[in-house]
Amino acid sequence: MELTLLKSKLHRACVTHAELDYEGSCAIDQELMELAAIHEYEQLHIYNLTNGERFTTYAIAASRGSRVISVNGAAAHKAAPQDRVIICTYARMSEIEAQRHQPLLVYCNETNQVLRTAQTIPAQAA
Repeated sequence: MELTLLKSKLHRACVTHAELDYEGSCAIDQELMELAAIHEYEQLHIYNLTNGERFTTYAIAASRGSRVISVNGAAAHKAAPQDRVIICTYARMSEIEAQRHQPLLVYCNETNQVLRTAQTIPAQAA
């Protein structure tokens, strides 16, 4: 059996651009992509904390160090500049691989500077 697990995420990234007339995708600063092990053209699931929208697109690289998160094409209807989003990737793996797996978690501030990275999510308190 194969399982689908969280591979990586950019947590609370801030949308810098929403470009309706651009060919679809989400442009992400190359440095952020590398930290979260996001590959160019990899499928992304984006969860908009500001308005509750959830959508799927794919990653393209923005200039290294630009701190750009640009939601493009039809998805631009689902996010606006200054919206805070969670950008996730997922991977399929065997049960044995899943037992050893740790996701790459990148926590961002409002200017998409990295606050910290982690490989585990703390247990949620009641």
